[in-house]
Amino acid sequence: MKKTLLTLTTAVALGLFSMYSYAADPIVIKFSHVVAPDTPKGKAADKFKTLAEEKTKGAVKVEVYPNSTLYKDKEEMEALQMGAVQMLAPSLAKFGPLGVKEFEVFDLPYIFRGYDDLHKVTQGEVGAGLLAKLEPKGVKGLAYWDNGFKVMSAGKPLKAPEDYKGLKMRIQSSKVLEAQMRALGANPQVMPFSETYQALQTGVVDGTENPPSNLFTQKMHEVQKNATVTNHGYLGYAVIANKDFWEKLPEDVRKGLDEAMKESTDFANEIAKAENDKALEAVKASGKTEIYTPTEDETKAMQKALAPVHTEMAERIGKDVIDSVYSATGFDPSK
Repeated sequence: MKKTLLTLTTAVALGLFSMYSYAADPIVIKFSHVVAPDTPKGKAADKFKTLAEEKTKGAVKVEVYPNSTLYKDKEEMEALQMGAVQMLAPSLAKFGPLGVKEFEVFDLPYIFRGYDDLHKVTQGEVGAGLLAKLEPKGVKGLAYWDNGFKVMSAGKPLKAPEDYKGLKMRIQSSKVLEAQMRALGANPQVMPFSETYQALQTGVVDGTENPPSNLFTQKMHEVQKNATVTNHGYLGYAVIANKDFWEKLPEDVRKGLDEAMKESTDFANEIAKAENDKALEAVKASGKTEIYTPTEDETKAMQKALAPVHTEMAERIGKDVIDSVYSATGFDPSK
């Protein structure tokens, strides 16, 4: 009887100790990203941190590392797979080099006419199917976060396709974006986001493409005399986690994180357009960059010049994937 009581007492004590340890030592989630805290992604990451800690009642502590303070573009995915960080929100183009080339469908020029078209994909079956393709790589896809539609910038006016000829244009690593720049006669230059400002400042590259929020918060507008609101391509993110880490979380903790992710995703997508509109106005107000909005005919000329990229990339991305996006959005490549 004494032995049984002792065993029970010990078990209770261990249980209380375990509960105490759990409360005293929260699960740490390192969330790394490469943009500024005041971008749509930066604000959404901070929102997730607040919500996650609140909804798990302190069982989780989220440490957000912005501006490539932990890892640069080319390093962060490997860090996630190795478990050095637990969460990322990389741009969708990053999954091509990982071996999931289907994500490069998001890079195709002019495939989305706006956010309504985009959300039919990211919030529908096509988007969910793409996230599921990450799991064999040890990556858990959690959500899509909007940034925005891109503008082209350089040290000269960019009004027609021929204006890009010979320019060295910085891009992130994406075969689609390489093909896009070549179709315009430009020379694509792949480099980390964190190195782009200096490359523009020193003339290593002549121009780049970015949503206005990135252009402004990274101060690229200070070293780019001209920007054209082409809205030719979309830049968005997939919020991802290390798959083993995520699946081993206690069920109640994961439930709280799922709720936090849903709410922070709604927040991210609500602010994206407004933040980019505000950033574009700030670039204009700076007086350092001349903003040009193309005419309808100029937009059609760009669309015509870039339409072959869809066909060229069909084998790489998968014609079925491209067709599924066309079907979801009603996109007609012949127009």
